[in-house]
Amino acid sequence: MRPWTRPTRTEGPAGASVNAAALVRLAQEALLLSVALALPILGIAAIVGLVVAALQAATQIQDPTIAHLPRLLAVATGLAVLGPWIGHEIAAFASRMLLLAAR
Repeated sequence: MRPWTRPTRTEGPAGASVNAAALVRLAQEALLLSVALALPILGIAAIVGLVVAALQAATQIQDPTIAHLPRLLAVATGLAVLGPWIGHEIAAFASRMLLLAAR
């Protein structure tokens, strides 16, 4: 019996051989894509939260529940506006991964 050795290459879904460096690069690309797609929505939430906090400070209304509705509406609107772009980017990434797996 031969001793177990760590494989340096793995078989993909279509039997294609993918090395560890390529898998790390693809995982890094997936993580960067998720960050790039989340940043606009998080930015909208942060900006609206900042504006509402400034208005609350100016009017001296310190109710914590007031900040939630404008932020929720802004994020929902941002998702509705940016949704097609986000979907296109995810579909393009999935298409690249499936083409890579088919090789």
